[in-house]
Amino acid sequence: MANATPVRVRFCPSPTGNPHVGLVRTALFNWAFARHHQGTLVFRIEDTDAARDSEESYNQLLDSMKWLGFDWDEGPEVGGPHAPYRQSQRMDLYKEVADKLLAGGYAYPCYCTTEELDARREAARKAGRPSGYDGTCRSLSEEQKAAYEAEGRASIIRFRMPDEPITFTDLVRGELTFTPDNVPDYGIVRANGAPLYTLVNPVDDALMDITHVLRGEDLLSSTPRQIALYKALIELGYAKYIPAFGHLPYVMGEGNKKLSKRDPQASLNLYRERGFLPEGLLNYLALLGWSFSADRDLFSVAELVEKFDIADVNANPARFDLKKAEAINADHIRQLDLASFIAACEPWLTAPHATWAPEDFDQAAWEAIAPHAQTRLTVLSDITANVDFLFRKEPVEDEASWTKAMKGEPVALLTTARAKLLDADWSSAESLKNAVLAAGEEHGLKLGKAQAPVRVAVTGRTVGLPLFESLEILGKDRTVARIDAALAKLAA
Repeated sequence: MANATPVRVRFCPSPTGNPHVGLVRTALFNWAFARHHQGTLVFRIEDTDAARDSEESYNQLLDSMKWLGFDWDEGPEVGGPHAPYRQSQRMDLYKEVADKLLAGGYAYPCYCTTEELDARREAARKAGRPSGYDGTCRSLSEEQKAAYEAEGRASIIRFRMPDEPITFTDLVRGELTFTPDNVPDYGIVRANGAPLYTLVNPVDDALMDITHVLRGEDLLSSTPRQIALYKALIELGYAKYIPAFGHLPYVMGEGNKKLSKRDPQASLNLYRERGFLPEGLLNYLALLGWSFSADRDLFSVAELVEKFDIADVNANPARFDLKKAEAINADHIRQLDLASFIAACEPWLTAPHATWAPEDFDQAAWEAIAPHAQTRLTVLSDITANVDFLFRKEPVEDEASWTKAMKGEPVALLTTARAKLLDADWSSAESLKNAVLAAGEEHGLKLGKAQAPVRVAVTGRTVGLPLFESLEILGKDRTVARIDAALAKLAA
């Protein structure tokens, strides 16, 4: 491929279930690569597996791409010169190519039954030989084919691999060579005529002029097969060149096992529901196999695009660390301007997340507390429990917090604190702090011990937003009423 060829990459998921973070990482690297090179991102849907694909998953994919901020230049809802972009709508193309491959001798019908294949594989394993397809049907005569068909045998279409090593330079792993005994002939069309991934994926890449294929390491073993198929497609006039390949490292989960779609922490929906910012999640996912610089983990999507180079991707497996993902997301929350933070929190301040009646929500109080909340959140969903004390008629009842805070002589402490708070300046959080500090000193307690019963009486929890700013916003009357309610509970 000439260096002057404009970059064209693709992201081609199957609509099966919820999108997972490994898929998002692949989409991110393709998108960043395309944008870095002012190239084209083709978004293509691989939906030829009718038993597993669903329209609901297809819509989830589109929604997820939009939520993440990925735009695409060709594909669903955008169109383009290579439409349609759903494989289920391209079946005639695959049949045409398969017929040409058969006619040109690049492929052949294979009549071996599953039982015969299994038996020969097992025999090869016992003999210490490679257990791939052994070429039984590779050179059948017309008479042999007719005899098999007379028996009622169905045939798949199998691609004929060259009897020579295949070498290519992987953009991540460097030069790789696959020998013929490790890459046997392979199926491209099922006996029922349905095309397999091994055919449709490279055919679409060829017809859509894809220049770079960036995908997961799990697909590395299929690359020599596809390179051989590309050569045939070039000779048949369907392809202009063989694309460059780059295989991204595995993402490892708990127990140092490959993160799978079944792992709870793999689900993109989990991060959306918890209130990760798209920018925070993408920042972290970019670090799974790539780095911005040796001393910097925090960067914007725009900075990622400017800096991204596939040559900098590390071939070693990357470990998914939820704590680090949360820490990076928290940093992105801090970087929002206040108006953006307030807007981003809105979904978690309304039904079904809000634990207060809609009419009890106070916009002014929310905007007053927001700057203090912004410094404390890890994920946006944390906001609900951090500000509910402002909007509930009574604080949440958390018995663990109550038991922890109301030790020693809480009645005496709360009574003193109540008196001093009544005399404090309620326009000053510092004045409220000094009132509780003075109450603590009267009972031989430092501020930390003195404020714990006040915090639980007022907010219901031992941890939360800065206490004295919270009291100032809640107001004198409601604060004192809650201390009175706590004293009554203690007396009972």
